[in-house]
Amino acid sequence: MNPKRWIRNFFGFSRSQTNGFLVFLPLVLIFIFSAPVYRWWQSRQLRDFSTERARLDSLSALWVKDEMNVLPEEELLPVTLFAFNPNTATAEDLHAFGFSAGLAKRVVNYRKAGGQFKTKADLLKLYGMDSSFYEALFPFILLPDEPLRAATFVPNTIPTEKRTEIKFDLNRADTTLLKSIYGIGSKLAKRIVTFRESLGGFIYPDQLFEIYGLDSTVVGRLTEASFIQPDFYPRILNLNEATEEQLETHPYISKRMAKAIVTYRFQHGRYQAIEDLRKIIQVDDAMLTKLKPYLTVD
Repeated sequence: MNPKRWIRNFFGFSRSQTNGFLVFLPLVLIFIFSAPVYRWWQSRQLRDFSTERARLDSLSALWVKDEMNVLPEEELLPVTLFAFNPNTATAEDLHAFGFSAGLAKRVVNYRKAGGQFKTKADLLKLYGMDSSFYEALFPFILLPDEPLRAATFVPNTIPTEKRTEIKFDLNRADTTLLKSIYGIGSKLAKRIVTFRESLGGFIYPDQLFEIYGLDSTVVGRLTEASFIQPDFYPRILNLNEATEEQLETHPYISKRMAKAIVTYRFQHGRYQAIEDLRKIIQVDDAMLTKLKPYLTVD
C-alpha cells in the first residue's frame, strides 16, 4: 500500500495534512535524537586541558610547603642570662634574655598600665608565658619567691591505700575531662576537641604541640594523664572522592592545596597513590608522612 494512502486512512488526514505530517515527522525525530548524538560525538573528541594545566602549574609555582599548618615564628635572638627585675627591665633587656617581641611588649604595657610584679610567679599571669621558659627564668628574677602556704600537719594514724591514677583516651575525652588537667581551661579544652575532630583523631601525642596555646608543660601533663589506643584508626579522606571543601577542613591541608588536589584529579583522573601529591605540590618527606595516615586513594 502507498504510505501516503495508509496515513490518510489510519489518521483520517486530507492530502495536504498527510504531506505536512511527512515533513513534520522527520523534524521531530531529528530534534529528539540530536542531543544524544551530539553528546556521543563530543565524548569521542580529544579534550584540550591546556588552560586548566596552565592554571594548575601557576598554583604549583606559588605553592610554599612551609605554609601548611605552621604558625609564624619569631626570629631567634642570642640569649644572655643575667639577673633582672621585670618591674624595671627595658624591652631590649627582655629581648636579650630570650623574651619574644610580643611577650616583652606585654611586660612593658602591663607596667605602663600601673601593674607591678610582686612575686616571681606573677610572670605566669602574662598571656603567652610558657611554663618551661618561666622555670628557666626563675633563678634570675630579682623578686621574692611565691609565698608558701601554711600547711596544717595532721597525724596519719590510719594506713591508706595508694591512689591509682586512671588515664583517659585522648581521642574520646570531652572538654570536661580535659579541663581536669591543670593549665587547661574551657577555651583550650574546646580548641583541643575542635583540632582533634578536624584532624580525624590523634595518632601520636606530639600532635598536641600543634595546638595553639598549649605550652610544653601542659602538653606533658596531658600526655601523662592520657593515652592513644594502639589500634586507633583515624578518619580517612579519599583523594579521589573528597570535595575541595572537605579537604580544606583538615589542619594539614590548606585551601590552596585542596584546590590543587581537586584540579589535578579533574585533569588527570584518579590518584593511583598518595605519593602522587608530589606531582602537584612541593611536599617534603616529613609532611607526606604526616598526611599519609589521614589519606587514601581506595
